[in-house]
Order: sequence, then C-alpha cells, then structure tokens
Amino acid sequence: MGKIRNIGIIAHIDAGKTTATEMILHHAGRTYKIGRVDEGTAVMDWMEQERERGITITSAATTCHWREHCINIIDTPGHVDFTAEVERSLRVLDGGVVIFDGVAGVEAQSEAVWRQADKYGVAKICFINKMDRLGAVFHRTVTMINERLRSKALPVQMPIGSEKAFRGIIDLVENKVITFPDGSNASTIEESSETPVALEHHQALIENLAELDEQIMEPYLNGQDITSSQIKAAIRRLTTANRVVPVLCGSALRDRGIQQLLDAIVDYLPSPLDIPPISAIDPRSGETVLRLTSDEEPFSALAFKTVSDPFMGRLVYLRVYSGRIKAGAQVLNSSIEKKERLGKLYVMHADHREEVDHAEAGSIVATLGLKMTSTGDTLCEPTRPVLFEPIRFAEPVLSMAIEPKNRGDQDKLDDALAKLAVEDPTFKIYRDKETGQTLISGMGELHLEVLMERIFREYGVRVNAGKPQVAYKETITLSVESEGKFIRQSGGRGQYGHVWLRIEPAERGSGFEFRNQIRSGAIPKEFVPSVEAGVKAALQSGGLAGYPIIDVKVTLYDGSYHEVDSSDVAFRMAASIAMRNGIDKAKPIILEPIMEVEITTPNQFLGDVIGDLNSRRARIENIEGRDEVSSVCCLVPLAEIFSFAGDLRSLSQGRASHTMQFHHYEELPQNLAEQIATKVSKGR
Repeated sequence: MGKIRNIGIIAHIDAGKTTATEMILHHAGRTYKIGRVDEGTAVMDWMEQERERGITITSAATTCHWREHCINIIDTPGHVDFTAEVERSLRVLDGGVVIFDGVAGVEAQSEAVWRQADKYGVAKICFINKMDRLGAVFHRTVTMINERLRSKALPVQMPIGSEKAFRGIIDLVENKVITFPDGSNASTIEESSETPVALEHHQALIENLAELDEQIMEPYLNGQDITSSQIKAAIRRLTTANRVVPVLCGSALRDRGIQQLLDAIVDYLPSPLDIPPISAIDPRSGETVLRLTSDEEPFSALAFKTVSDPFMGRLVYLRVYSGRIKAGAQVLNSSIEKKERLGKLYVMHADHREEVDHAEAGSIVATLGLKMTSTGDTLCEPTRPVLFEPIRFAEPVLSMAIEPKNRGDQDKLDDALAKLAVEDPTFKIYRDKETGQTLISGMGELHLEVLMERIFREYGVRVNAGKPQVAYKETITLSVESEGKFIRQSGGRGQYGHVWLRIEPAERGSGFEFRNQIRSGAIPKEFVPSVEAGVKAALQSGGLAGYPIIDVKVTLYDGSYHEVDSSDVAFRMAASIAMRNGIDKAKPIILEPIMEVEITTPNQFLGDVIGDLNSRRARIENIEGRDEVSSVCCLVPLAEIFSFAGDLRSLSQGRASHTMQFHHYEELPQNLAEQIATKVSKGR
C-alpha cells in the first residue's frame, strides 16, 4: 500500500494537463503511441466532444506503474463550467499535480482548483509547463504561487534558459544538470554534476529545508553532509504535511521534464498510508469513528462518480478507504440505509476497463450493479456501518427552457435528462407547473451546450432550447416559527398531519440543513423523512419570485399525529404548508450569482476595459501590471456579463482575453429585485 499514489492532474484550461498525462502514460509504458489534444487522439479525452473541442469535459481515470509504484491518475477538466469533476476527484485523492502555464503563471481557475485541493487537504506538487514558449518566466510563476496562492513554493528544479533557449533542467536535489540536446526528447538525457550554478541552488534548497524540518536542521547546523536521500525524505514529509509545495519545470509537448515529474510523484506525494485516518459518523450512535487505511479494517468506500454507460449500464466509481471487497459482495449504502450487491469490479483506463476480482484499501475502482447509489454516497460493511461526509457541489448559475423538436420524444428526453442529472450533480432539472416547461440549469453556457449535444448523440433526441437565463435564488433574512396542518375527512380513512417548524437563515453558501428535534414521540420517526421531503419541495417552489430558496436551516420541533389517519402524504403536505406560511413571514430576498472575472489586456486598452466593467456593476478587486500587459481581477453579476466576450473583443481590437468562474451568491439590489418580482408576477 505504501507504493500506491492516488493523484489528480489539475490546472487552468489550456495549461497542458492532458498533454502531460499522455506523456506520463507513454513513459510509464501504459501507451505506445503519444496522443495529441490538437489531433483529437488523446487517450484521456475519449469523448467525441472532447476530441472535437480540444478540451477536457469529464474527469478520466487511469492506472500506470513507475519505479514499481502503482499510480492511479485522474485527469480533470480545466474549464470552470465542469468544476464538479474537479471537486469530486479531489475529494477522493491523496495528492495533486498542479500544472501552470509558464507564460500566464497563476490564472483564475488555477486559484479555484488550488482552493478546492486545500479544502480536502490534498498534498500538491507544481509543474511549470511550456517553458519553451515565448514569454515563459519560471521565477515569476514561483512568486505568483507564493503570493496569490499563499503557499510555500519550494523549487526542486531550475530551468536552463527559457523560451527557445530552454535546453535543460538543474536538479537541485541530486545536484546535477539534465540537458536536452536540440531536436531530441527526454529519452536522450545527458547528465553532468558539480556545476557552480547547481551547487549554489542546491545549497539554498538545503538552507530552506533546514528552516522547516528538524531532521535536516541538526546535521546542517553541525556542518554534516546531507545526502540526496535525506533531502527527498524531508521534502516528502513537508509536502505530505502541506507545509511546502515542490516546484518542477519542463515542456510536456516537447516531452521535457516528464520523467523527472514521475520521479517526483513517487518521491514526494503521499501514499494512502501517509494520509490521516478518515473520520466518519456511526449512523447508529451518531458518534465520530475513524477508519484506518488497512485491509484488516471493515470495508468502507465513497462513491464519487456515476456514469450511465450505453452498453454496460450504470458504472459507479469508488475510492476504497478501508478493508477489502470482492466482486459480488453485499454492501450497505449507509447514506440511504439500503443494501446493494456489487457487480463486476474494474480498474479504469479512460473509457476502457480491466476486470479485477477484488479491491483493496487505498484503491480506486469502478463497479456495476449499484442501482440506488449516487455520487457522494457511502458504501460499507453492513455489520459495521459508517457515514462519510458527502461531497458538496456549487449551485447552478444559468437556466434555460428545453423541449424535444418531436413531441413524441418527450419520454426519451425525460429519460436522458434523468440519467445526465445522476451523472452530473451540478446539472438540475425543474418542471414549471404553471407553464408546463422543462427547465435545465448548469454552471454556464458551455456546460449546457455540451449536455444538449450529449442528449442528441447518446440518446438520439433533438431539442429546442430557449435563451439562457440567470439562475436567481432566494433566501430568508429572519428566523420564524411556523405551523402546518393538513386535515381531510371525506368518509372512511382521512388524512392528518400536523407540524411545527423553526425556519432560520444559514450562512451564505452553506446550503440546506434539516434537523429533527422531536421529543417524546410527538411525531413517529417513520413520518420524519416525509416532513423533510415536504420542506425540500416548498424550498424548490420559492417564495418572493418563485426562485429556489437556499441557505436555510429548518428544524422540526413539534407536532401531532392521528393513529389511523396520519400518513406520509399528510405530513409532507403539512410541512409544505408550514414552509409556505413561514417563508412569507421570514422576509425573503432575491440572490444573484456573482462571477469572478479575470481580464488580460494590453495597457493601451486598460481604461476602456475598466470603464466597460464599471457600467456592468463590477467591483474591481485587483489590477496587476507586467511589461505591456495588465491583468484585471473583478467580481461581476452574471446578469451583466452575457455580452462581455464580444464587447471585450471590440474594445481591444481582439487582443484582450478573459476567464470567468462562479464566485458566490449575493443580494440583488432592491430596485432590480422589485423589477424581477413584478415581471414574474405579471408572467403568472
């Protein structure tokens, strides 16, 4: 188990993640022909749309071997619209290779994936890519990692030259120089050691480590020689503890520095044994328990991805945290308290599968046969249940109406949407009861566009789509208590449900939380899930303008029941009534999605760009100038940014570029909220 590495390749779009992964697989002997993104032959970009567009859309898993170590790799998308793929991958990984464009440095999505990795305590190494491109500066990117990402960057390599003059790497750990002869790749490396430049930087690395690691400090202060194996062990300890981030460099496209990157993955990133025991909840007692990464522990795993395979059915990806499991074994889904039976187990290589008969602690596998398991569910030994913290995903920010071009395809469309929603937690489907429309919501225009293409290609349904709309939300500002009663008598058995709910605003971004505080059996336990379902349905219907309500805590604290007439339906209706009454009194407000936008523009157009941003209710967060180009970081409401791409091209003669990602929801200004509420009420 100490020779397993579970890693993700993460970065901003176009930094070179997939190219680096292809080179890694080639050097590890997993593939014999190097795939190219621009030619549509990359192994990890296996979907047709990925090959056509030249971008990664869905995370792809594979396994390779290097220096007798097993490396499980997940190649993740860089585009912000597919951030859910990064989120769920990082949730189950132990380490990450963060790739930076040597020209652009730390970009907007780089910051986002870095924050996601920090949230899950993922140890990281950095690879500064494209050192052969015009404008590549190694030291500037290292400084940006320190300043913008607030991390301790520890260069373990230095480039020899840059741009067209990039011809080699100084290995500061081994104290040697690796050169790449002109026109050759990394397979014909020349090595030399004891050069003055290498010695100088090698000594600086030891001094940095001595400040941070006691096992290096003592021999350093005593004037003893420190070996490369001691240095590697110190870097590994500090990296695993998330105290430093080793920095390497190279050019993935030219296959320079990839073998050294593989060595660094093995030398510095943690194995499952280096990760602290994962904490979970015992669903029977509510107490916190720890699961050690060991085959001797009871089985536990987290489902982090679900895929509907057109040929094989439902494929669920699992990270096994403890214990061993065999194909065909019965497991408990503790998230829904249902038993399921595993089908065949597979080790994945993009869209290809290799069947295995069992899975051990620390491994990542896929399985068939789990009909009720969804993303974020916990699977465990039925006699020793545990419940892991689920994966939390961002709320969708863009919506549009959708309908089949052929009315007879409505059932096929509903089936396709349901399967896609199971696969993608950031894709939501709503039915407007008043208009009968089907509304879909996602993370951006590209996200929805890709999903609509998949509906046609994979399910054969052509669709008409409306103009994208901003996915506004609502929340409440006051805490209230509300009663809900549903009583029906019509001869024979009636209906009776009665609840008291406490409805409170929650911290922005925390989502929905339901608590059951019923004491002394005022409501039987079997009706509590129906109360929660009624609460969720009411939140989805909205309040002020009919938008879904988020960031709310709801507590069921009292009520009553009838021994004969009470039913699940009655308590669901009672909860829905209590919520509608309470939301009106809790002063709901409308929230709008705010996007983080980073614009890179030549300085001559900076004034015009800022003027345009100010007209869009933008808040300028930071302006950073370098050479003849400036980078503007700002927060802009999504409603104001739809036409921005075209306007930016016009303002800058096509020379400026921008990236955009969801940042947070915040209250819509009062005048705009009134306009939207009025418009919605007229539409009704």
